[in-house]
Amino acid sequence: MEIRTAFVDAVTLLAGGQRLAMPVSRNLANVQAGLHELRLKDRAGQIRVFYYIKRGDAIYVLHAFKKKSQGLPQREIAVALKRLREV
Repeated sequence: MEIRTAFVDAVTLLAGGQRLAMPVSRNLANVQAGLHELRLKDRAGQIRVFYYIKRGDAIYVLHAFKKKSQGLPQREIAVALKRLREV
């Protein structure tokens, strides 16, 4: 499945009130309450999208990046948290 299609499908489900679980989405409450990581994959590689769910009100897509190593890069987390503070 193409990354864009998978992204739109996931956001559509989230907007409809569904909760996504592993392996599609991971809760990052250990980083920030309400923060999640959308995990997308195709032949070209893995893409991660950080998003924030504001209690039943909105979904904010904060940052996307191509995953190149195991673990969550702190630089990418910092970008998402900075953008979260701006919304």
